[in-house]
Amino acid sequence: MKLSTKGRYAVMALVDLASHSQGRPVALADIAERQEISLSYLEQLFAKLRRGGLVKSVRGPGGGYLLARSSAETRISDAILAVDEPIRATRCTPGSPTGCRTNKSRCLTHDLWEELGNQIHLYLSSVSLEDVCNRRVLGTSHVIHHEQAATPGASNGASEPPVGSAPPTPHPAAAQ
Repeated sequence: MKLSTKGRYAVMALVDLASHSQGRPVALADIAERQEISLSYLEQLFAKLRRGGLVKSVRGPGGGYLLARSSAETRISDAILAVDEPIRATRCTPGSPTGCRTNKSRCLTHDLWEELGNQIHLYLSSVSLEDVCNRRVLGTSHVIHHEQAATPGASNGASEPPVGSAPPTPHPAAAQ
């Protein structure tokens, strides 16, 4: 499964907006420059984000965009869904009783991929713009990578944490 540029760029732009706004509108040209995203593409995305109720526009000199809600209340999944980015891992149409195979049946792994899509949606719903801005989304892959890098002669494969070490702390919203 791959998230398209629509979803990724929408999230990048909203995180940039949350980071640089400080209560004042931010020009899309500034976001485009900082994030290296085409201004015309950002304009299309922000039209969808505005219709989705995530941002509001301010016209005139010093105008730009503001978050419609606080960064703590704005979920990553909201941004992805606002730009019409489906969060799914199956080839089938969501909610359809038929599958994606030629005879309209579901493949044997359909439920596996559908549940993966559900878990991705749950995770993205548990993370806010504020979490990303404050770098509170580092997962266990970050911890394992640093442990391996710090251990002389460590292999590149996954390894058990050192004996007596505390397990990584899960994201606070993941327990909800």
